[in-house]
Amino acid sequence: MTEAPSRSATGGWRDGDPVGERLWAGWDAPLELESGRSLPGARIAYQTWGTPDARGTNAVLVLHALTGDSHVTGPAGPGHPSPGWWEGLVGPGLALDTDRFFVVAPNVLGGCQGSTGPSTAAPDGRAWGSRFPSITIRDTVRAEEVLADALGIDSWAAVIGGSMGGMRAMEWAATFPERVRRLLLLACPAATTAWQIAWAAPQLHAIRADPDWCGGDYHDTGRFPGAGLGVARRIAHVTYRGADEFDDRFGRRPQDGEDPGAGGRFAVESYLDHHARKLSRRFDAASYVLLTEAMNGHDVGRGRGGTAEALRRMPERTIVAGVSSDHLYPLRQQDEIARSLPVPGRARVITSPHGHDGFLVEDDQVCALVRELLADQD
Repeated sequence: MTEAPSRSATGGWRDGDPVGERLWAGWDAPLELESGRSLPGARIAYQTWGTPDARGTNAVLVLHALTGDSHVTGPAGPGHPSPGWWEGLVGPGLALDTDRFFVVAPNVLGGCQGSTGPSTAAPDGRAWGSRFPSITIRDTVRAEEVLADALGIDSWAAVIGGSMGGMRAMEWAATFPERVRRLLLLACPAATTAWQIAWAAPQLHAIRADPDWCGGDYHDTGRFPGAGLGVARRIAHVTYRGADEFDDRFGRRPQDGEDPGAGGRFAVESYLDHHARKLSRRFDAASYVLLTEAMNGHDVGRGRGGTAEALRRMPERTIVAGVSSDHLYPLRQQDEIARSLPVPGRARVITSPHGHDGFLVEDDQVCALVRELLADQD
């Protein structure tokens, strides 16, 4: 049996007390979901930087990827086991200049860093677990709409996101075109493909095959499917990085002190093991399953006459970019988006050997795109 990660100030596995700079927006009315079900009494965790202006026109929404959270920037500390995931982007004088902009970053609905998800308490006091309803990317945006209303933000100066965050940003513009003035989409598709769903399938199977999964109802048992989540992370991490990067960085080198010919590991295997352990300490397996399935179902054109029709709802000021070495969400998908925009064009290229994760690694190139997007925003 794998022990559950300890309940700490992260509020990750069951709702904790407010910590650090994290804030919450909650509501009592049921959130109506695309499935026809509703979610009673939900809340969204979020962080902010900067100050809203008197006209309410300087707010920028930043949306995280699958295993991200609201901690875009700032040091590790109570409630934040790691430094911000987009350091160098948000702050005074940076691309998202907090002397000019009010930056808002929510933790996604269904997540495990303070927002309502499978690990949080249902109305009966027990963890939602397997009873948490299936959600779509569109549902997560509906929840973020409630947050925007609570903050008094009628429209966003810009919405920015990569990977799953890019899916959410796209849905924001398609669902509420009057509330999104500018848009930056990074390393994301208009609709998830069979190739991407296929890579997700063994990850989901690995988690569900873990005996500590308990049908998704492990939260109140002291058990945690960490082994299955670790396998899922190993698979995912291979898709997130570049093949040339792995070959150049690790080659066929054995891990220090180990012999692969005698049961030891290659260095690249040790690297994947490290990331598996790291994720299992900070992320809930049920949220991983729920959000991966939401990403599998992503299709901005669903119910809107197809993707081309839906993409015509994007703001005229939209920048789309992909990563040169991304083999999970290849650059041709961003090109397809860019060609269908109100002002058609080509996708920008983030040149990087780091694969899909290039949008998180290449700060200078992403900052240049953000500055361009917001260049004449007053």
